[in-house]
Amino acid sequence: MKQAAIVILLGLFALAGGIALRYSLYPAPETEASPLPAFTLPDISGKTRSSGEWQDKILVINFWATWCPSCRKEMPDLVALQEQYAARGIQVIGIALEDKEPVEKYLDTVKINYPTLIAGDQGMALAAQMGNRAEAVPYTVVVDRQGMIRERYLGKFSKPDLAKSIDQASD
Repeated sequence: MKQAAIVILLGLFALAGGIALRYSLYPAPETEASPLPAFTLPDISGKTRSSGEWQDKILVINFWATWCPSCRKEMPDLVALQEQYAARGIQVIGIALEDKEPVEKYLDTVKINYPTLIAGDQGMALAAQMGNRAEAVPYTVVVDRQGMIRERYLGKFSKPDLAKSIDQASD
C-alpha cells in the first residue's frame, strides 16, 4: 500500500514537473494584434487557395492534424460556429499539418462545412508566423476584417470563448 502511494506521488510530481517545463520552454502565443501573413495552400481537392480569397471576412483559422485528439474533438465546434456565423461573413478555415492522404482519409469519416487546406511540412512555419511559438496543435487564430490577428488559442479552445472572440472581431 505504501509503495503504491509513493509511486502515485512520484507520478504526480513528474507530471507537474513536465507541465512546468513545457510552459517554461514554450512561451504562450503572442497577445498583440498582428497582420495575417499572406499564404497560398492547396485545399483537399487540390485547388490552390489564397488567404486573399477571404479578404473582408472574419477568419477563424484552425491548425490541426489527424493524429491530434484535441484537434478532432474541436471540429464539431468549428462546424457549429461556421454554421452559426456564416451569414455574418465569418469563415472557418482548417489548415492540416500533414499530407493530403491521411487528411482525406480522416475527412471521409467526418463531415465539415469549411475549407480544409493542406500545409504539410510548411504548416508549422505558417502557424509560427501567426504567433504559435510552442509549435503545438491545435492552434487557432481569429482574424478581423482588416486582416489583423486579434486572438490566439494554443490548445483546445472553449466554444464560448471562441464565439466571444468572433463577436469582438465583428465590432
